[in-house]
Amino acid sequence: MSRVLSGGGLVREATRRKVEEAAAQLGYVPNALAQRFARRKSGNLGVIVPVVPKVRLFSTYYFSEILSGIGETAKLAGYDLLLMFLAPDEPRNYDLLFRTQKIDACIMLGTQDTPEERTALAGLQREGHAFCLVNQRFEGEAFPTVEADHVQGSVAAVSHLIAQGCTKVAFLNGPISYSNSVDRLRGYQQALQQHGLAPDPALQFSGNYSRTSGYANAKAIAGAIRDGRIDGVFAANDRMAIGLLQGLREEQITPGQDVALIGYDDSEGSQLTDPQLSSVAVPFYDLGAIAASRLLQSEGQQRASDERQAVADKLEVQLVLRASTLMYRV
Repeated sequence: MSRVLSGGGLVREATRRKVEEAAAQLGYVPNALAQRFARRKSGNLGVIVPVVPKVRLFSTYYFSEILSGIGETAKLAGYDLLLMFLAPDEPRNYDLLFRTQKIDACIMLGTQDTPEERTALAGLQREGHAFCLVNQRFEGEAFPTVEADHVQGSVAAVSHLIAQGCTKVAFLNGPISYSNSVDRLRGYQQALQQHGLAPDPALQFSGNYSRTSGYANAKAIAGAIRDGRIDGVFAANDRMAIGLLQGLREEQITPGQDVALIGYDDSEGSQLTDPQLSSVAVPFYDLGAIAASRLLQSEGQQRASDERQAVADKLEVQLVLRASTLMYRV
């Protein structure tokens, strides 16, 4: 009976109707696991997230928003999430997850551009497995990706600082192994050049997107502010901006008075600082939802929406201004 109701095998229509009528009379409920086994489907959407020491991923705005978009979309499609943590030094055996039927499709968060990652993803693509990257692009590869337009976001942030009178804008970026870090750097440089300002490598600082790394850069940035070499700072995410704000205060530098500061992500934390932090809003929830939707659509639905989804692969971001953190010069 379970084989017939699961849709497995070749069964005459008259036989199928009789089985369905008997099941209704007996109140029979098919076993979900048995159905999935018969169809060679797990019913799981895999989500791979990085292991980041001393960082509670689920409390970070970036991961919580993306995972919410993925989870709610998967639930509507009748799928469960299988969440897997992967440390940087662990082997990328993604194909094993598919071959053992643990997952039907997979979304990767926090991937970095390394030779090992490229090889593993190329293997998945070659074998025809369904996967999607979120907020990461591999130049020269056609891996399925959903991302935001971070070049445009950085241009908007830096251009606004310049419009307020800043001519010496520093940039606190994340690791360059992330394509979104490369895009933010490109946008920062592009905005300076558009306004006739030459990018200065001495005004470019590096963190790892954590609050701690923003705090660690505060002393060097504060020294440059005192020397008159920096009058504005663009931080590549709010966590680093918040750590920097805290560190600058300890250095007796007041953002909004002594230096202009703007973050990126428009996280809840950006509204809780004193003063509030101007930022760039990124639709992280939508990134997760679109990635899951693309993977879980039927083939027919996929063909019908290819043109629409292609436009949505790179989502727009939006500048959110909270004037208290910007130096408005008269």
